[in-house]
Amino acid sequence: MLVDSHCHLQYKGLVEDQQAVLERARAAGVQGMLNISTKSAEWDDVVGTAQREPDVWASVGIHPHEADAHEDLGRDKLLAATKQDKVVGIGETGLDYYYDRSDRDVQKALFRMHIGVARETQLPVIIHTRDAEDDTAQILTEEMEQGAFPALIHCFTASADFGRTVLDLGLSISLSGIVTFKNARDLQAVAKNVPKERLLVETDSPFLAPVPHRGKPCEPAFVRNTAEFLADLRGETLEHLAETTTRNFFELFDRAAA
Repeated sequence: MLVDSHCHLQYKGLVEDQQAVLERARAAGVQGMLNISTKSAEWDDVVGTAQREPDVWASVGIHPHEADAHEDLGRDKLLAATKQDKVVGIGETGLDYYYDRSDRDVQKALFRMHIGVARETQLPVIIHTRDAEDDTAQILTEEMEQGAFPALIHCFTASADFGRTVLDLGLSISLSGIVTFKNARDLQAVAKNVPKERLLVETDSPFLAPVPHRGKPCEPAFVRNTAEFLADLRGETLEHLAETTTRNFFELFDRAAA
C-alpha cells in the first residue's frame, strides 16, 4: 500500500472527475493522499475534500508563486487554518527563483512565517524550492537554530549537496515522477542514497506524470509507477519500498496517523 504525499486534487485535470481519480488511486493500491493547497482562496475546497474522503488529508499554505498576493496574510490566519479537521501539514511554501512570479523578499518572509507556524504546531512544513538552493538552505539552517520543526522537501530535484544539507537538518525528501525521466541521471544518483527512513513518494499531480504516462495529466494512481522505478533503482522490492515510504509518511504527518 502506498501514500501519495503530494497531490492537487482541486486542480484542473483532476477536479472535473475527482471521484473517479480517487477510485483509480485506490485500485492501484494507494491508501492515502495528501491534498496540497497553494493559496488561501482554495483552502476551503482542499480541506473540504479531505473531510469528505477518509483516505485524503489536507495542507494549508501559500506557494511562492502566490506570495505577492498574500503579503499581508498574517500568521494568525494560517495558524487558525491549521486547526481544522484533516489538516496535517503546512504548505506548500518556499522559494522559486526560476519563474520569479513574486518578489523574493516577500517569498522569504512568507516562508519564514510558515516555518514559525510549523514550529508552534509541530505540523510538517512542505517546501517547494527551485533555483533557490542557497537561500533555502540558509533560511532552514537559521530557523532550525531558533527551534526544531518537522519539514519535507517535496518534488526533490536539487543537487546532492543540497540534499545532504537538508538531511543533516533532519528533513525528509519526497520524490516525484521526475525521477523516472531519462534525463534525470543526477536525481537518480541522489535517490539511490536517500536514507530509507527519510524517503517519501508523491505525484504532484496533475503535473509531472512518470514514465510510462508522460504527456498525460498525472494522477495519484501513478505514484505506483514512481515507487516501482525507485524500488528497482534502489535494489528493493516494491513491497518493501511501499511499506517504508508509507510508514515514513505517517511518522512525519503524525496527525494523519492519529
